[in-house]
Amino acid sequence: MSGDRRLYRILVIDDDPTTRLLLRKRLKELGYQVSVASHGREGIAIATAEKPALIICDWMMPELDGLEVCRQIKQDQELSRSFFVLLTAKGEVEDRIQGLDAGADEFLSKPIDPNELRARIQAGLRLYQLNQDLLKQKQLLEAELHEAADYVRSLLPAPQEAPCKINYYFLPSSQLGGDCFDFFWVGDRYLVLYILDMSGHGLGAALPSVSVLNLLRSTTRGEQTSGTFDYLHPAQVLEALNNGFQMTDQHEKYFTIWYGVYDRQRRQLTYASGGHPPALLLTPEADGWQATLLKTPGIPIGMFADMAFTQATIEVPPSTVLYLFSDGIYEFETTANRVWGLEAFRELLMAAHTQDLMPALPQLIAQVQRHAAPDAFGSDDVSLVQVAFPAA
Repeated sequence: MSGDRRLYRILVIDDDPTTRLLLRKRLKELGYQVSVASHGREGIAIATAEKPALIICDWMMPELDGLEVCRQIKQDQELSRSFFVLLTAKGEVEDRIQGLDAGADEFLSKPIDPNELRARIQAGLRLYQLNQDLLKQKQLLEAELHEAADYVRSLLPAPQEAPCKINYYFLPSSQLGGDCFDFFWVGDRYLVLYILDMSGHGLGAALPSVSVLNLLRSTTRGEQTSGTFDYLHPAQVLEALNNGFQMTDQHEKYFTIWYGVYDRQRRQLTYASGGHPPALLLTPEADGWQATLLKTPGIPIGMFADMAFTQATIEVPPSTVLYLFSDGIYEFETTANRVWGLEAFRELLMAAHTQDLMPALPQLIAQVQRHAAPDAFGSDDVSLVQVAFPAA
């Protein structure tokens, strides 16, 4: 085994003083640091304090036997990585299975053969070191993903108060997700807003999602036309994205999108969608809020080349509220073991608006989560954008 053996601490737990003495002497001769305990509770206390790389524990001990020591060690998150060797005279297959069920990593037979002891210890410490190396790599990867997630969040637009009040809720299923959205004014007349959902999760979905975001920003925040399409014409935007992001060129990634342009002077919203859930436009009426689904025919972006998309225009009455969202907001398992669904989400929104003109998103999300089975909400990326149009 490579590396300095003095860096490894081994804990011996055995109620027999002769066995403790022999193991301690032999392990020190092999160059390891050694601690000893005369019973199970003492062994657990020493393991908690010292966090040894490897533990040799006798199976048959009074009060707390080796199986129970092993169970408690393996249930401790910090100690569970210690390589656990059960010292036993038992040789039956059923006994070994019982030890493995308790969490033991290896067995050492009595009477102890010095060569077998050396081989078992070296093999166990190699596995321990491999696990430590993997843990370090995992921690480095998580740190890098955290930095990447912070970068993605920094790209999201800031909430706005006027001329339209815009807020959002964003919850990726992991540190990085495939959902992305943006909204901004062009001059003082047009509000561009869109939401997209890249297939998959994690870094593989986040990177192409950010690429689309950056492309749309560089195009729509420049001149009115890019030379190939008019950004105020949603269908043209989707056609251009579809031709530029074919899944055969994007590692089989595709995405859905809802894209709209609000004309403040005419109070009109023109929109187009490519396989994305419909937006919901909530309008106040005498008998309560009415919800209109805003969706046009269209397949997800990138599936087939040279596809045509359609757009539609709707009048936006005063005090109307628009919701854009990904399917993670309503496609989750409920406490009744069924999918909650878009219709249930629509009804919840209308009910929330009968109680409050503009429900706060944290409270709205809390209402949605109450319908979800444990750990079901957030298993997919969740994005929700809320746009309140002015009363006049």
